[in-house]
Amino acid sequence: MIGVPTRLRRGPLIALAVLLVAVLGVVTWVLVSDGDSEDAAPRPAPPPGESGQPGPEFAVPPQPPVPVTVVKIDNVEAARPQTGLDAADVVYVEPVEGGFTRLAAVYSSQLPEVSGPVRSAREADVELLAQYGRPSLVFSGAAPEIEPVLAGSSATLVRQRDVPDGFFREPGRPAPHNLYARLPLLPRGEGPGPSQVLPRGDPPSGGRDVTDHVVDVGRDEYRFTFSPGSGRWLVALEGTPVTSVGAGDVGAATVVVQRVEETAGTAVEDASGSPSPVVRTVGTGQATVLRDGKLYDGTWSRPSPTEGTRFTTASGEALPLADGPVWVLLVPR
Repeated sequence: MIGVPTRLRRGPLIALAVLLVAVLGVVTWVLVSDGDSEDAAPRPAPPPGESGQPGPEFAVPPQPPVPVTVVKIDNVEAARPQTGLDAADVVYVEPVEGGFTRLAAVYSSQLPEVSGPVRSAREADVELLAQYGRPSLVFSGAAPEIEPVLAGSSATLVRQRDVPDGFFREPGRPAPHNLYARLPLLPRGEGPGPSQVLPRGDPPSGGRDVTDHVVDVGRDEYRFTFSPGSGRWLVALEGTPVTSVGAGDVGAATVVVQRVEETAGTAVEDASGSPSPVVRTVGTGQATVLRDGKLYDGTWSRPSPTEGTRFTTASGEALPLADGPVWVLLVPR
């Protein structure tokens, strides 16, 4: 008779134990699975910005540095036609003393065997070329007053005295318009490529159809005439087509007229006493962009020396450049 009450007391205890085990099992499953079972409904992705990470449309994929070589090229009448202009990814037209212009040819996607005539660098080159990272700057020399400025730049300086075998004089031309560079023999720099410094993309809405456009930079008159067949703006200087030796007419897929501030730089003058202008390419200002047979008025912006240059339309829409060679004319405002 004693065993019956004992079984009655154990019954409730066993039931309670089973219930506790079941409850613990459910709690464990919830904690471990955390809703990630194959049958769980997928969670909706948060809208861009709410997760603290940019959405795909804002993300800029990192780009590795690419080879970049910049050559300062003579542009007076005695120096034309130049060599290697057709291979440049970007050509900057810079004002220099006396109202003349000089070119800075940026080579990245291809490197010609020869480029020139090579001439001297200017103070403005330091700020202009910083957006290309650590490019090599090929030039004939510079005024003693700005040598320290150039030495403090991010560029690798390449002169004839640095690599004698990488330069030669063309006997058929008068000095100083006869110095040429053999680019494959010279050191190359590296940094952001031209399409990162000057972003490319589809044209914005608007713009107006034009067939040619004239730009005065100092005393030099540039005319750009659109060729529908090639999709390029053919370049003319003082009424004469700009050509590249062995390649013919020089054209650009995009032409940028960038209105910039001109300031007094280090006291450098030419033989006639004309000061050397220094144009500032960091900041913002008016811009005119020619691409695809159209002209767009807008604004350029470059917040710091290490950042590239961006363009927007008058309405604030992004204004990317067309794929292909680019000419940028730095015009003092």
